[in-house]
This record gives sequence, C-alpha cells and structure tokens, in this order.
Amino acid sequence: MGKIVSIGFFIILLLGCVSSKRMVQKNIRPVLNSKLFENQFTGFFVLDPEKGDTIYAHNSTKYFTPASNTKIYTLFTSLHLLPDSVPSLKYNVHNDTLFVEGTGDPSFLHPYFEDSTALNFLKKHDVISLYLDNLQEEPFGPGWAWDDYQWYYSAERSSLPIYGNVLTVYEKEGLQVSPTLFKDKVIPIDYALQREENENLFYFDPSRKDTVEIPLKLDSTLIRNLLEDALKRKVSITRNPPKGKKSILYSMPSDSIYAKMMMDSDNFLAEQLLILASSTLSDTLDTHKVRSYVLDSLLTDLKQPPRWVDGSGLSRYNLFTPQSMVHVLQLIYQRIPKQRLFRLFPAGGISGTLENWYIGNPEPYIYAKTGSLGNNHCISGYLLTKSGKTLIFSFMNNHFRIPSSEVKKRMQSIFETIRDTY
Repeated sequence: MGKIVSIGFFIILLLGCVSSKRMVQKNIRPVLNSKLFENQFTGFFVLDPEKGDTIYAHNSTKYFTPASNTKIYTLFTSLHLLPDSVPSLKYNVHNDTLFVEGTGDPSFLHPYFEDSTALNFLKKHDVISLYLDNLQEEPFGPGWAWDDYQWYYSAERSSLPIYGNVLTVYEKEGLQVSPTLFKDKVIPIDYALQREENENLFYFDPSRKDTVEIPLKLDSTLIRNLLEDALKRKVSITRNPPKGKKSILYSMPSDSIYAKMMMDSDNFLAEQLLILASSTLSDTLDTHKVRSYVLDSLLTDLKQPPRWVDGSGLSRYNLFTPQSMVHVLQLIYQRIPKQRLFRLFPAGGISGTLENWYIGNPEPYIYAKTGSLGNNHCISGYLLTKSGKTLIFSFMNNHFRIPSSEVKKRMQSIFETIRDTY
C-alpha cells in the first residue's frame, strides 16, 4: 500500500512540474513573439538544473554580443585555475638582488582592496630588479573602442598592475591626486578630455563633487617610477632575469576580487584575472593561451563554442549563445556552494548592477550578471522560484533602439512570471 502511495505522489509531482512548465511557456511565448521584441534580436534559455530539463528556449542556440556576460567565463576560468589566495608575484633571489615579475595580479596598491602583502614583501629587500617582458598582450583588447582610452572602464592591461592602472582624483580643499607622482600633471579646468591620448596629462573640473578614475598611459619606465615612489628606493629593470625555479608570493583572498568584478562589472579586474589565470599555465602571460585551454580542456562538451576574445566583454567581437552561458553557469553551480556562489553575483534589488532592478518580496529572487554595450543588454544567472526551485537562465537582447530601461522592464515581467509560476 505504501509503495502505491509513493508512486501516486511521484506521478502527481511529475504532472505538477509538467503543468507549471507548460504554464510558463504559455505565458512567455506570446510576449517574446509580440511587437515588443520584433525590432531587436532576442535569445532566452531557462534550465532546471536538478532535472536537466529545459523550461524555455527562444533563439537559444544563436550567437549574441554578450557584453559583460563574458565575465561569467572569466569567473569560471578563475575558479578552476586560481587558488584561494591570489598569486601576487613570482620571484627569485640571486646574489643580493630580488628579481620580480608580475602575474597580472590587479590588487597591488589598488585603491579599493588596500592589500599591502606585496608592498611589505618588497620593502624587505634593498635591491630589486623588475622583469616586465612576460606579457604577450597589447594594452587594449581586440575590438575595444579606441576613444575609450580616457575612461575608467578601459584601463590598460599589464603584467604588474599598480594603483589599478588609473589616476584617482577628487576635490577636497584642493585637488587630491593618487598616485601623488602625477600631482603636477592634473590641470584643474573643465575640459572635453580627461587625459591626452598619448601622454599622462590629465584634466579635472574642480567643481565636480565625485571621485574620478582616469586610466594611465603605461610603459616600463612609469611602472618602475611608481614602484620606486611607493618603496622610497631605487628599482632597476632587467631584460634577462636569472633562470631557475621561481617562488610565488600569495596575497589576498581570490573571492574578494571575483566579487568586486561581478558586482561592479569591473573590466580592469576581469582582464587582469584572465592574465592572472594564464600565469598558472606558464611564465608567459597570454590570455589567448588560457582561453584556448579552457575551451579545449574544460569545456569540450559545449554545443555552441563561443568566439571569446577578452576577459571583460568590452569587445564586440565576442559571440556567445544563451545555451553556452547557461552551460557554464550550471558548471559553476555544481562546483560552488550556493552561499558562496550567491555572494559573488549581484542580487536583485540589493547589490551591484542589480541594486535597482528585479526586487524581491522580501528576499532577492535573481542573482545574475548583467552586460551592456550600446544597443545591447544581457543578463545571465540564477532565478529562485516561489516553489523553492533554483533555475539557471540567460536572456540576451541585441540591436534594440529603445532605452535599456524599457528592455529591463520587459525582462522583469518575464522573470516574475517564471518566479510565480514554476
């Protein structure tokens, strides 16, 4: 008798799931096929990871410009290749000299993280020589907009980042400038540019009330000078570091960088994390190598392999499908406990880029990464239903001409339908 009751309960449960799935499809299909979405390119994929069941699919195998949804792949790469603490520097000691090379660690003297591990380590050595030729990358990624050079979201990439590779300036009883090395290079006027294209000459309107971050124009001499200024001692540059096994200095918790990247959609951190991940594969820092490794070794079962060219999603050359986004999100979901995972993603109505959207009642029901470029907005992540299910989704919108806030309102309506129905 008990077995019959159990089987009956299972059948009722199964029929309920089928019914709720059909209800979701019935409610969403006419919306996505309506005039609201006819003048843009839209892809949507929703998966129930516990059952491996597709709840909804619309253009889910088509390729889209993902914008900062690309950071989901950067997060996946970092979680697989980086240890719990950031590998900050590689070094060895020869005679009386400390030979140092960067790993791409973005936290060194970064104004947000305030981690002093590497600085304190370097201060213990009187003779320091830098090797800066281990990065096989251009300062900017392929397909980045050239005229973004002066904006904080387009900081240059480097093997040994310092101060986040930006100048920080604000007004408080006079201009406050960091690094102080550039105090005489900031002109206090209201001007169309924030920095000259090919030199570290900056402009700041002193009537501004906010803090401004302006990318630095980097070269090896500037990196050495900034390090000398921080250490208060001379530093040399070498082209021929001694051969032999290198030691690794570890610094802050890696999760702190992941969370900052995902919450604020920080492009600099994303780019440097890919470089940092490549440091675990070889001494040569090369993001092409690490992307190839991930696709060829860790994601061999992707049904629609992406065109993946950078860590941040700044490039319009990137192409991903909604299904390929959900695939990686599912792998992360299987690898990371929920409590830790949801701390890394913006929460609807609470934090990061979702602070003003997808508000729960009272708890968040969306934990996801947004991605925006001109005429494009995407969001991919995790949706919690009122029945207690965790669903994984990717919603991609390309080529619209309306305000992105209108696109978000339409998506919010669909998310709420799924939350309340499934």
